[in-house]
Amino acid sequence: MQHIELLRKKQVGLRLPEYLVQELDELSAEYDLNRSEIIHEAIRAYLEEQKSRRFYSEFEQAAKELKAVVYGDACGQSLQDLIHELEDQ
Repeated sequence: MQHIELLRKKQVGLRLPEYLVQELDELSAEYDLNRSEIIHEAIRAYLEEQKSRRFYSEFEQAAKELKAVVYGDACGQSLQDLIHELEDQ
């Protein structure tokens, strides 16, 4: 659960193309939400996706480095290649 201080809201300005505002309004009417709720959820989901991508990218790089250390200067493999190789042993 988020700390109460992190849940405080701050107003920001935002300019969007008209077609996005129209789509946003259609979606908000369909699900009985307001624009802010939809934009909030979209930004939160986007940030989580970016964090996840960064984590897996860094994890894959760490796996390549680990393999290079374990096997000497082995050519860098992808995470999937390393997993398959370890499963076959």
